[in-house]
Amino acid sequence: MAKYKVEYPMLQVSRIDHKIRFENVEKAIVHDKNLFCTMFSYAMVFLIFINISVVHSPVMGVAASSVYFLINAIFLGSAFFEKEDLFLRFILGTLLLIVFLGLISWVVMMIYNLDAIRSTIVLCTVTTLSSFMSKMAKYSISIEFSRDRSNLKH
Repeated sequence: MAKYKVEYPMLQVSRIDHKIRFENVEKAIVHDKNLFCTMFSYAMVFLIFINISVVHSPVMGVAASSVYFLINAIFLGSAFFEKEDLFLRFILGTLLLIVFLGLISWVVMMIYNLDAIRSTIVLCTVTTLSSFMSKMAKYSISIEFSRDRSNLKH
């Protein structure tokens, strides 16, 4: 009886696995120089607004809110907890995002009422704050690094 050797083509999983890792997602979001992730976060706010006021789809709301939370939690986690482990940085960034959303929503509730438009204003404000804090933290780290390098030369 003849023995047949069946060979299956090998998929290059390592290349795919390398692109989808959470570390790479975080690096792409934090080191975004063209503010693409910030603009994508604003697009998610727009989708959330459309969902609240017109569509009323739970699937669209969960998807847009999840992407919104992912981007802004990574922004805040990298700004405030850079020295922590990746998962802890993400969890703390998520908690900080919830605190910011709660505080700004509370201020809006005290001023008037929290409806669809004011909820969108709250989300845009938190997006702007988290992106700004992430960029400022990265900028201050680069200033400290250049200051440390100049001290080493002298």
